[in-house]
Amino acid sequence: MKMVLSQRQREELNKAIADYLSSNSYHNALEGLKKDADMPGEVENKYGGLLEKKWTSVIRLQKKVSELESKLSEYEKEINSGAPKRALRSPSDWIPRAPETHCLTGHRETVIKVIFHPVFNILVSASEDATIKSWDYETGEYERTLKGHTEAIQDIAFDETGKLLVSCSADMSIKLWDFSQTYECIRSMHGHEHSVSGVCFLKGGDFIVSSSRDKTIKMWEVNTGYCVKTFTGHREWVRKVKVSPCGQLLASCSNDHTVKVWTIATTQCKADLRGHEHVVECIAWAPAAASSAINEGAGVDKKKNGYEGPFIISGSRDKSIKMWDVASRSCLFTMIGHDNWVRGLVFHPGGKYVISASDDKTLRIWDLANKRNMKTLLAHGHFCTTVDFHRSQPFVITGSVDKTIKVWDCR
Repeated sequence: MKMVLSQRQREELNKAIADYLSSNSYHNALEGLKKDADMPGEVENKYGGLLEKKWTSVIRLQKKVSELESKLSEYEKEINSGAPKRALRSPSDWIPRAPETHCLTGHRETVIKVIFHPVFNILVSASEDATIKSWDYETGEYERTLKGHTEAIQDIAFDETGKLLVSCSADMSIKLWDFSQTYECIRSMHGHEHSVSGVCFLKGGDFIVSSSRDKTIKMWEVNTGYCVKTFTGHREWVRKVKVSPCGQLLASCSNDHTVKVWTIATTQCKADLRGHEHVVECIAWAPAAASSAINEGAGVDKKKNGYEGPFIISGSRDKSIKMWDVASRSCLFTMIGHDNWVRGLVFHPGGKYVISASDDKTLRIWDLANKRNMKTLLAHGHFCTTVDFHRSQPFVITGSVDKTIKVWDCR
C-alpha cells in the first residue's frame, strides 16, 4: 500500500532525514538526498533531532498498543472463561477487578480506615493527619473534612442509620459527630489512659464500645457520653473491637496474640481464642450467609451436625488469616498467602468470600469453601491498611500508607 503524504509533510520528512544524516556525518547519503529531493541550502535548526523524537514516540505508542492488546486479550479470556459482565452475574459472585475506578487524594498522611455510609453513596476515610474526609464513591468527588482530633485517627464507625459517626484517636479521645446536618462534633468522651485504637456502635445505636492501648475495652452511653462498663482481660494493647450480628457479644483482638469474645451484659470473657503467633491486627464477624461456605472449608456438612457459629475471622502480623468457631472455641482453618502483615478483613455480603488487605500492598479475595486465594490485586504503591465492602452495591474501597483511597468496581 502506497503511503500518501502532502507536499508539506514530504518536505518536513526530507529535512528531518537530512538533519539526521548530517548529524551522523553520512555526507554521501546527504548529498544524494539533497540532489534527489531538490533541497538547496542548509537545513533549518527546527529540524534538529526531529527524526529521533518521532522514532521514539512511535516506539512508545507501539508499547502502549501492545499493553492495551494484552489487556483486551485478558478481558476476553475472562469473559470466555465464565466471568460475564455484572448484569449477567449474581451479586453473590461480585468481586473487585483491576484497575481501580477512582484514586482519591487529599489526606496528608497514612489513611488508617475507610468505611461506606450505610445509606448514601458516600465513603468516609480517617487518617494519621487527624482528619476525617467524606467522598462520593460513584463520582470520586471530595465532599467535606471533619476536624477536631489532635492526633492520628485510629478507627471510625457509623450507627445503623448513618446519622451518627464515631471516631477514636491517639489523642486518647472518642468523638461523636452529627453526620446528617451540621457535621459538627457533638460530644467528646475521655476515660482511656492511652491511644484509642478501635470503636463501634452497639445494635440500636445507644452505646459505643472502644478498645485501647491501655489494655481495656470501654462501653459508653451515646446520650450522656458516660463510660458505663469496662472489660478487662487482655494483657497488651487491644487493637480492635467488633459487635456480633446478634448484638450480644463483642470480639476483640490484641497485641497479646489472642482474640477474645465477651458477653456484653456481664462483661465476662466467653472465649479466649489462641493460635496466632504475632499481633492480631483485625477481626470480623461472619454474616449468616457465610455459614455454609465456612462449614465446607472446615470439612463438615452443615446439614449433618456442622458448626453453627457464631464465626470470627482474624488477620495477624504472622501473615495468616484464621477462621474461628466461638461455640467450640476452636480454629476451623487457616489461610496463608500474604507476604506481610494482614491489616484489614471484610466478608463479602454473599458469604462465599473474604477480602483482605495487607502490608504486602495487595488486596486478596479468598474462597472460603476451598480455603484458597482465588484472586490477588496489587492495590497500592505502599502498605494497604484498610478495606471495606459495600453491603448492597458492587464496590470495594481500600486505604494505604501511600495516602490514597481507591474505589474498586466489582463484576
